Amino acid sequence: SYFTHRIIEDPEWCLATVPHLTELCLQHIVHNFEKNPILDCLLPEHQRKVLDRLSTGLPLVVTANLISDEDYWKRCCTERWQVCDISNYGDSWKRMFFERHLENILKCFIPNTTDPNQVLDFIPICKDYVRKLEVDQFLPPVKVDQKEERDDLSDTGSDFGLGEVSVHHYNLGVLLTALPHLEELHLTYGVKDCGMNFEWNLFNFTYQDCCNLAVAVKMCHNLKVFKLTRSKVDDEKARLLVHNLLDHPCLVELNLSHNLIRDKGAQAIGKLINRSRLEILDLCNNRIRHLGAQALAQALAENSTLTSLNLRLNCVEDKGGEAIGRALLTNTTLKSIHLGSNNLSEPTATLFSQVLAQNTTLTSINFSCNHLGLDGGKQLLDGLADNRALTELDLRLAEVGQETEYLIHQIVWANREAVRLGSL
Repeated sequence: SYFTHRIIEDPEWCLATVPHLTELCLQHIVHNFEKNPILDCLLPEHQRKVLDRLSTGLPLVVTANLISDEDYWKRCCTERWQVCDISNYGDSWKRMFFERHLENILKCFIPNTTDPNQVLDFIPICKDYVRKLEVDQFLPPVKVDQKEERDDLSDTGSDFGLGEVSVHHYNLGVLLTALPHLEELHLTYGVKDCGMNFEWNLFNFTYQDCCNLAVAVKMCHNLKVFKLTRSKVDDEKARLLVHNLLDHPCLVELNLSHNLIRDKGAQAIGKLINRSRLEILDLCNNRIRHLGAQALAQALAENSTLTSLNLRLNCVEDKGGEAIGRALLTNTTLKSIHLGSNNLSEPTATLFSQVLAQNTTLTSINFSCNHLGLDGGKQLLDGLADNRALTELDLRLAEVGQETEYLIHQIVWANREAVRLGSL
C-alpha cells in the first residue's frame, strides 16, 4: 500500500493567539458578574479590565455599592442620556446617574397604578448618592371613567378645581425622609407634553399634596435649597409650608416663584424670614400687593441673614416700594433686590435715593419695567453721587430718560471697575 505523509499548518498561527489563563479568568468574571460579583480582591490592572468590559445593564442592586469607578458610571450615563453635564452634580458621574434615575422614576409614577415598591426598593440603593432632586412633573392617578368625568366637568369647573380629590399626587414623605444627604429639592406639580389631553386639573397642587410635602420637608434637616415653582401655590398652601419651615436648621434658599401667593401668604413668609437662616428668597411672578410687601419690609428691617430678594412681576406699588425702601435704610445684609414690573413710580425712586446715599451693602437693584419718570431718575442719580457699593442698577423701560440712564450707568460702571481692581 502507498501512504502519503503531509504536514498542514496555519501560516498565521502563533503562540500569542492562545489566551492567557488570566485572560480566561477575567472573561469568566465579567460573564458571571451578576451572579458572582468579584472585584475588590483583584489586582488594580485586572480591576480595570473587568470594569471596562462590564455591561451597563447590570442590576443596580449589584453595582451600586460595589463599583465606585467614575469611568463605569460615565458609560452608564452617556449610554442612557444624550446630554450629560456633571458640573450640576458635584462633578460626579455616579451621583448624576442615581439622581437622574430616581427623578425619572418619580416623573413616571402614576398613583394607584405604579407599584410603590419601585421607589421603596430603590431607596437603599441610592440613598448614599442623592444630594439633589429636580422633578418637573407629577402624574395624577388614571381616571376610572375619563369620558364620563369630562362630561360632568365643564372648563369653568376645572378652573375652580372641581374633582380635585381624584388628582392627589405621589406622596414624597417616605422617600425624602430616607435620603440623609438630600440638600436641594426642586419641584413643579404639573404634566409635561400632555398635548391634546390637556386638562386644568392635571396641574392642581392639592391641599393634601401640600400637607404631605410640608411634613416631608420639615423632616429633611439637611435641606438647604427648596424650590416649588409653577404649582399654583396660593395663600393657604404657602402658610402651611411656612408653618413647617419655621426654625428650619439648614434652609438658606426658598423659591416660590410663578405661583398664586397674595398678601396673606407674603405675611407668613415675612415671619419665616426672621425664624430661619434664609439667605435667598424668590417670590417672582406672584400676586403680592402693598400689604404683603409691607410685611416683608418689616421682616427685612430686623433681618440679618437675607442677601437676595426677588419680587419681580408682582404689584406692590409705591406703598409697598416705599416700605421696602425704609427697611433698607436700616438693613445691613441685603445685597440684591429685584423690584421689576411692580407698578412703581416717583415716590419709590425718591425714597430709594436716600437708600443709595446711606446703604453701603446693596450691590444690585432692578427697577426695570416701572414708571419712575424723569424726576424719579434724577432723584436716583442724586442718591448715587457718593455711593461706591452699587455695581448694578437696571433701569430698562423705567422711563427715567436716556441722559439720566447714561449718567447712572457711568457711576455704576465705575463702581464695578473699582471692585474688580480691588479684587485683583
